[in-house]
Amino acid sequence: MRSDSRSARIQVLVAEQAARRGARPGVVDVCAAAVAALPVGGAGISAMSKTAASHPLCSTDTISEQLEELQLTLGEGPCVDAFTQGSAVLTPDLLTGGLQDRWTVFADAALETGARAVFALPLQIGAISPGVLDLYADVPTVLDAEELADALAFADLATLLLLDARIEETGGPADGALADRGFEDLGGYRAEIDQATGILTVQLEVGIDEAFVRLRAYAYTQGRRLADVAADVVAHRLRFSPDTEPKRTDDDA
Repeated sequence: MRSDSRSARIQVLVAEQAARRGARPGVVDVCAAAVAALPVGGAGISAMSKTAASHPLCSTDTISEQLEELQLTLGEGPCVDAFTQGSAVLTPDLLTGGLQDRWTVFADAALETGARAVFALPLQIGAISPGVLDLYADVPTVLDAEELADALAFADLATLLLLDARIEETGGPADGALADRGFEDLGGYRAEIDQATGILTVQLEVGIDEAFVRLRAYAYTQGRRLADVAADVVAHRLRFSPDTEPKRTDDDA
């Protein structure tokens, strides 16, 4: 019973955020509502998959946006662990000993963004796991039992909203373009990163997983955002080759 009342309360908070935007509820509203209700400074959600490229969906501020990008680009961090393990990864203090060994690059990079605590909650229903909800705080923070239960309820609702959005996309309603535009949470990341990964499968003659690894490896070594590198690939400003380093082809833009 308490779980049902918690879910209902979380749904109201998310609906109120959507009403402020004048749009139907989406995962962007889950992030905003979670930040307002919990002792965190920001939130972000990334769509994740074992068979396709992962990508950020939404974030509430610059730090959360950087955290989503960092984890997907580096392939390590609480978000990645939460997805692969299928359970929450709670990091009350990134300065805790041993985390630098666990996340050799991410821990220091996350601290540089201004994050100090990170909580990653997988979005999942049964065997379906479409992504992860990340929460961060700029000071060492511990979520108590009630706060953690609320955070998990936000993740549950985000899962339902994200799956609903995907069903609507694949269902192809007549006003699909307008419906997609209402879901700001789906963002511009997905299509471009997926498209760039597909292009690399042809250029590199590799599978989709290897293509995505090469895309994010290049982004990391160049110190660039994954979405920006993907945009260059799609616009033919950057070309990858199986035998040579990626080359800029600005004249072809």
